[in-house]
Amino acid sequence: MIDEKHQTKTLDFDLSEVFLQQSQKALLLRKESYKLRIDRLKKIKAWILANKARIRDAVYSDFKKPGFEADLSETFVVLADINLALKSLKKWTRPTSLPAGLTYFGSSASVVYEPKGVCLIISPWNYPFNLCIGPLVSAIAAGNTAILKPSELTPNTSKLIAKMVGELFPQGEVAVYQGGPEVTQQLLRLPFNHIFFTGSSAVGKIVMEAAAKNLSSVTLELGGKSPVVIDKTADLKDAAEKIVWGKLLNCGQTCVSPDYLFIHESVKEPFLEHLKYFLETLFKQPGEDFKESPSYARIINKKHYQRLCQALSTAIEDGASLIYGGDVDETENFISPTVLDNVPLHTTLMREEIFGPILPVNTFKNHDEVIQYINGQPKALSLYLFSNDKGIQKRYRLETSSGTACVNDVVVQFQQPHLPFGGVNESGIGKSHGHFGFLAFSNEKAWLKQRVGFTSAKLLYPPYTAAKKRILNILMKYF
Repeated sequence: MIDEKHQTKTLDFDLSEVFLQQSQKALLLRKESYKLRIDRLKKIKAWILANKARIRDAVYSDFKKPGFEADLSETFVVLADINLALKSLKKWTRPTSLPAGLTYFGSSASVVYEPKGVCLIISPWNYPFNLCIGPLVSAIAAGNTAILKPSELTPNTSKLIAKMVGELFPQGEVAVYQGGPEVTQQLLRLPFNHIFFTGSSAVGKIVMEAAAKNLSSVTLELGGKSPVVIDKTADLKDAAEKIVWGKLLNCGQTCVSPDYLFIHESVKEPFLEHLKYFLETLFKQPGEDFKESPSYARIINKKHYQRLCQALSTAIEDGASLIYGGDVDETENFISPTVLDNVPLHTTLMREEIFGPILPVNTFKNHDEVIQYINGQPKALSLYLFSNDKGIQKRYRLETSSGTACVNDVVVQFQQPHLPFGGVNESGIGKSHGHFGFLAFSNEKAWLKQRVGFTSAKLLYPPYTAAKKRILNILMKYF
């Protein structure tokens, strides 16, 4: 029998060997044409298109994610990123010329985009294929090698990712390591050139601390409480439909899911009627139980199920009113869509990210109090505003801070490959998707080429005469 200490030593040796291979390969990739990166991306695209059913089956086996949701949120989003990279990579990799300025007359200046090198991608369980392969697409587009650490909580999807990578790449280019926190800890000891982590803020801090020991750059896609604000100018029916979809997608286990809702007191009752209608009809047939619906996922595991049940019970004990749902079944990790009204602000549901199908609702009288409340919380990953008042839209744009924001819709900004995606401070560091993902895995290197012989810079060489001081004063004043 192999003891745990021996297994750790074996893993250490294997990781070090693969890391060395990838470090050597990364040096070679710097010299390759962008066309070879395109070839690698095309291989990933072809594999995904040929294995959509296997991706659906894997995520369904892990937590009963509906097949259509898997196609939409796991496969389509990654393919959109690949397609954008295929169309744009030639432009992205081209050096960006910049004006050198009169001070450096005779020189040329540009920014060149070099690969960072060996990258580590640590992905979560809630979108196990998308949030692992999406960053890999950006890493490859930028010319890097990569080691992937998918979540141990979605073992079927993790095995499929390992199979895909094994079929498409040698381990000296892309490798996958499965396992629990002990594997992540081993990986974080290595001096990666860049670490891309998606997950909780608590683990994000651990990743950043480990990265600091090697001065590795990081992209941290974290979470937080994404508020929804509905004012009296909003289309209430439209807002209700969109919020139900965004909240119940993946059973609420989405980092940009609408977390809690503030609605103007004058329109709360009609809005709640619309909300109940779409809760009854959007993810199930009228009269059907949510447990019977093939469109409704489950909570990932017992730990998160119990966490949500406890938060729900505590909120009700503290005075919140249950106005819809509240059904639970531990045997299936099932929690029905649940809406609470008048939820005290000190409760767990209003202080911690929910990450489940529970929606707290509170009212407001004026936008000042809402903006003040939002600004008093950790900065959110997303903010959602339903309003047709352009002045109010401008206020939230200027007076609040969040990683992303969306007016009159929810979640869809994540699926837009041209937009940067990421948090700010507590909700994340850095951006991903499309060109911004390419930049996350690139070093933007300043490249200045100076002419030989006389240059304007030589006018400022010593000896520092009175004439040269006058030249410097003119430059400081006008250039």
